[in-house]
Amino acid sequence: MTATSAAALPATTNAAPAARRWAAPLWVGALLIILTFLVIYPLLMLFFGAISDSNPVIDGFAKFNPSLTHFIAVLGNENVRLAFFNALVACGGGTVLAVVIGLAFSWIVVRTNTPFKGFIAGASMIPLFVPPLVAGVAWSILGSPKTGLLNTALKWIGIDFRFDFYSMSGLILVFGFYYAPYVYMFTASALRNMDPSLEEASEVAGASAFTTLFTVTFPLIAPAILAGSLLSFVVMLGIYGVPAALGAPANINVLTTYIFKLTAWSPPLYNTAAAVAILLMMVTAILVWAQQRVLSGRSFATVAGKAFRPRSLNLGPWRWLTFSLALAYLFVVVVLPTIALVIAAFRRFLFFKDFDAVFDMKAYSWVHFNSIFDNPLTMTSIWNTMKVGVITAVIGGVLAFAIGYTINRTQVAGRKSIDLLSTIPVAIPGLVVGVAYLWAWIGLPGGLYGTIWILALAFVARFIPDTVKSLSTSFMQIHKELEEAAWICGRGLLSTIATIMVPLARPGIVASMTLLFVLAVRELGSSLFLYTSDTTVMAVLLLDYYEGGNVGKTAAFSLVQTVILGVLLGITTWLSRGSAESAGRAG
Repeated sequence: MTATSAAALPATTNAAPAARRWAAPLWVGALLIILTFLVIYPLLMLFFGAISDSNPVIDGFAKFNPSLTHFIAVLGNENVRLAFFNALVACGGGTVLAVVIGLAFSWIVVRTNTPFKGFIAGASMIPLFVPPLVAGVAWSILGSPKTGLLNTALKWIGIDFRFDFYSMSGLILVFGFYYAPYVYMFTASALRNMDPSLEEASEVAGASAFTTLFTVTFPLIAPAILAGSLLSFVVMLGIYGVPAALGAPANINVLTTYIFKLTAWSPPLYNTAAAVAILLMMVTAILVWAQQRVLSGRSFATVAGKAFRPRSLNLGPWRWLTFSLALAYLFVVVVLPTIALVIAAFRRFLFFKDFDAVFDMKAYSWVHFNSIFDNPLTMTSIWNTMKVGVITAVIGGVLAFAIGYTINRTQVAGRKSIDLLSTIPVAIPGLVVGVAYLWAWIGLPGGLYGTIWILALAFVARFIPDTVKSLSTSFMQIHKELEEAAWICGRGLLSTIATIMVPLARPGIVASMTLLFVLAVRELGSSLFLYTSDTTVMAVLLLDYYEGGNVGKTAAFSLVQTVILGVLLGITTWLSRGSAESAGRAG
């Protein structure tokens, strides 16, 4: 059996029975229907809302009055233009800072002899797992202009300076701190794959190491830098938690916070929210398209045909400076916010007469933890979050496996359409997914709205591109000869998948389901429009505590959410390692 024939499902051969000949078209049709249900239908309803005067709650969908009034009003609205401008400034500034930090980290880890590089590389990814709202809350405690811990410490030292993270500069700093890992992932990979002889040639010509860095190294990985920058900008543009925590107190609206305000008004402006959501989605789609063009059009060939190892620059005594800079970053984005949350969570009142009051143990107690666990909604939100996470991981994992297998292991007609539909959510921020699902289901009697399932389906749709991409790597590592051998032995397609593909791809399957679970637990944007009092999840309850003005409860619940995420990550990492070892023995 040739590779070409193996690439097509055995069910498509002429000798197969009629049922098997129809298997591939039915399979592709089923996947297209599922993706249409998850992705296309909500987006169509979002457009319906933007060009309609109907109210989905009052009128349902029986009344449809086409109108461009909302689009025209949105484009001419000064508040929308200001929110759009604020979003560009905050995300643009955050992206510049993220590029500086991410590029510096990738160079330190890949191209220098800085000590403990493995620890630095692993620890630098921690910010990716911090929920944005938790990061925003922590920095509101640290950088509040009146009661911030940093300002209290500066006053105690005698330094006449005040931090104010309730500002545009605060948004930029927090965005840059927490989304630098996206730039690091792209640039570190490019640096590992770059031929060091190109740099050696520059130094032979008389250029210093740092001149070579800025005239040869960084220009050669410019596509990776640009791709990481665009991804960081896109992610920041769709974030709600950080602007809600740091921008709202200063009345700094970005597109995400403005969309939420539109639905929170009385009466809710669902149509206007849909129009602004489409504007946000269009901007995001353009940026995603630009990133894909950068990645697909890379013309900077830096990988030679001969084998090589990335060169480590001997920094001498300066290696301790780079190590110190890495530790300083980790201290700022991990240690400081954690200390702030712990102090605020255990302190009865977040007021400090002076810095010495921070160490007054009589002011600390479990009162805030007792308060949140006395609230029945706390355990309900934790239980709901676990249920949504499990449902999302199982449904999303199975669907991603089916999509990934169809795209990467077959040549059936329609697989490119499946690939396209499963990639569309990349360009849709979580908040827009929430608005789209709101329009898709709120007006339908007896529908999914108000149930755990609507949250899970929205999360599956939101994160399906990440899961499929994660699984595709595992599929590409499995040689097709293994499937051919099973088919020659008389195994059918499903039997081959169950006995060959699933055991060998198990580490990737577990990793992708783990990713889905973690993303579902920390997701806020998609939940804001879809929860009810019975389906409140942790991210939403945390926002409620914060908007209620009780910093102690907010910090306590932030720690609870962080600890739960940490335990889940530990368990799933252990499961992934066990799956990898089992797959290795099976191979």
